[in-house]
This record gives sequence, structure tokens and C-alpha cells, in this order.
Amino acid sequence: MISIEDKITEAIRAKGEGFIFFPNDFIDFGEPKSIGKALERLTEKELILRLARGIYYYPKQDQLMGLGVLYPSIEEIADSIARRDKARIVPTGIHALNKLGLSTQIPMNFVYLTDGTRRKVNLGNGKSIQFRFTSPRNLAFSNKLAMLITFALKELGQGKITELQLSRLKQLLAKESKEKVMADAALMPAWIRTIIKNAYE
Repeated sequence: MISIEDKITEAIRAKGEGFIFFPNDFIDFGEPKSIGKALERLTEKELILRLARGIYYYPKQDQLMGLGVLYPSIEEIADSIARRDKARIVPTGIHALNKLGLSTQIPMNFVYLTDGTRRKVNLGNGKSIQFRFTSPRNLAFSNKLAMLITFALKELGQGKITELQLSRLKQLLAKESKEKVMADAALMPAWIRTIIKNAYE
């Protein structure tokens, strides 16, 4: 009889290093309480790491520099949660600005808009991921760059974008066709549409 602990070990090793997972991923292996105990034991053995309550990681090791465990990015953790919840997410606030290179400020609290469950995930060391529920309309963008720019500029506010940020915006848009970006024009405030149109001229 193979134990739940051994089944989980086999499953995560099959996925490979860098795998982010949740107790519900192993629901076919037994009762939730037994799965929780097995994950506790694997954490104690340091085969897996607990990133936050109910979120685990099969650590990836730095083989090149010998720096030890390579931890997943906040974005990778957020994407994993979204896949589990079958929800859409979009970075907003300082995170969106930083992701686009419109700000060098690195947030401690990463805020995403979602059509899934509203929640806050504490990651330790003062870092957290916050999911805020939003209207499906705000997540209806077909182009990821258009969506990121829209929420980044909303964070700055109308009339607050600097020349340096405009220059960076032009660099970003030069890599994406105007047709693809402006396909989402109806989802953007008028002043953001104008900034994007001008950036293409």
C-alpha cells in the first residue's frame, strides 16, 4: 500500500522543480486532513516549501551559481492561484507600473483585479498578494499590453504621466501593432486612448 506522502512525492517530482501546488491538487489521494498531514511531513523533511497558508513549492535549485533555492516570483504565485481558481487576474497599481518599466518602485503588496474570489495572501517578510474583485468588463481586454497600460495609467492619473514615461510607453507600443492594442479602445478611458494614439504617431 503506497502512502499518501509517497503518492504526493511521486506526483510533484513528475511535475519537476519549480512546481507550485495546493492541497486540493491531491484530493484523489485521500481525505483533506490526511493530505494536510502528509504535506506537513514533506515540509519538515524540506522536500517542499510552504510559501503561504495552503500554497506549497517544490523548490528549484540554482545549479549554475550554487546559490541554493530559487524562489518563485510573486507573479508566478499569483498566476498559480488564478489557474487553481479558474479566474482571470490583471496587475494594477504600482505593480502594473513596475512591470511596464514606468516606475522603479517595487511594491511590497501586489494588487490584482480578479473575477474570482476576493482574498489576501500573506507571504511573509511584509509581502502579500491582494486580489480585488472587479467587473468582468475590466478583464475583457484581448490584448495584454493594452490592459497593462490602461491600469498603469489609471494608477498615475490623468495629466500625471511624465515625458520619460511617455518615451517608455512609445518603446513598448513600438513592439505591438496599433491594430491589436486599439482593438480594446472601447475598454479604455478617453484620455488613455488619446495617449496611446499619440504614442503611435
